[in-house]
Amino acid sequence: MSNNFLNPVTTQTWANGRHIVRCVKVIQETWDVRTFCFMADQPIMFFFKPGQFVTLELEIEGQPIMRSYTISSSPSVPYSFSVTIKRVPGGKVSNWLHDTLHEGQELAVHGPVGLFNAIDFSSPKVLYLSGGVGITPVMSMARWYYDTNANVDMTFIHSARSPKDIIYHRELEHMASRIDNFSLHLICEKHGLGEPWAGYRGYLNHKMLELMAPDFLEREVFCCGPTPYMNAVKRLLETAGFDMKRYHEESFGATPPEARADAVEQAEQAADAPEVDAADLHLVEFTSSGKSIRVGPGETVHAAAAKLGMMIPKACGMGICGTCKVLKLGGEVEMEHNGGITEDDEAEGYILSCCSVPKGDVRIDF
Repeated sequence: MSNNFLNPVTTQTWANGRHIVRCVKVIQETWDVRTFCFMADQPIMFFFKPGQFVTLELEIEGQPIMRSYTISSSPSVPYSFSVTIKRVPGGKVSNWLHDTLHEGQELAVHGPVGLFNAIDFSSPKVLYLSGGVGITPVMSMARWYYDTNANVDMTFIHSARSPKDIIYHRELEHMASRIDNFSLHLICEKHGLGEPWAGYRGYLNHKMLELMAPDFLEREVFCCGPTPYMNAVKRLLETAGFDMKRYHEESFGATPPEARADAVEQAEQAADAPEVDAADLHLVEFTSSGKSIRVGPGETVHAAAAKLGMMIPKACGMGICGTCKVLKLGGEVEMEHNGGITEDDEAEGYILSCCSVPKGDVRIDF
């Protein structure tokens, strides 16, 4: 069959990097959760893998701040993307976004990145487990399969504090009413006066899981929520004999406990360490700034820049978000990242400065 009638896509497409976008809509999802929708002034198709996230570049009280948020929309709606954010009591960034970010306002966004996605771990049968605002990445996945009429058997189990805290409640029920391959189950920890609730109550447990997804052992599991929630889900699945190779979770938020412990241990070792011999120091040269500095073993490119008073944008500090990507012009580094950079970027010479340790003298375009 001839493809002569097909026209190539001429619109610009999104690539991992820094982009200026404009807020075009703010949606009040629940009493403390809002969705912010963004577009570019010049049309850009925002292709990404459902489940991936972006990092917002903000300025709050004169201070630059980076925060990573999962994309809650689906790439099936390609000319915009959305993030859904819960107002956290005392949270500097979430409160600023809720109180300040309005339609028409512009900001810079970095991404998309993330290993937690529906494309890299595709399966004909999936189980989505989410708690609270952790619903956002799995909602992106579910929307993608729903919009594309994918032949994927989806079971969606979401836990919320109360009926008024269920994010995307009406949309989820609409999806479940329209297709027979989307099974929806909602659990509320409690319900207040005047809040009728006939669904599951309490916390997800093994008996509930067997009722909602009797074949959960055969499914690919995607989980996102508060750390205690995800820990409880993992214990539940492990106890049930689930193949944890088929378990995937979103965890770019808080620093893992083991990482914090490593940092404390390394700090203690550094305090007791003898002075580094000059022969073991490596020169890190930042060509665009015309600055350079020598660093000791184990120090990252990002740390080198900070010592010179230069701030390479950074959000997670663990090689996940991709915000600190810079171009390496020469030399070698040892980079231990967690999915924040693509193989194509590495082939072009890019590195993540937060997790790249020079193996010799290096030159960085910054």
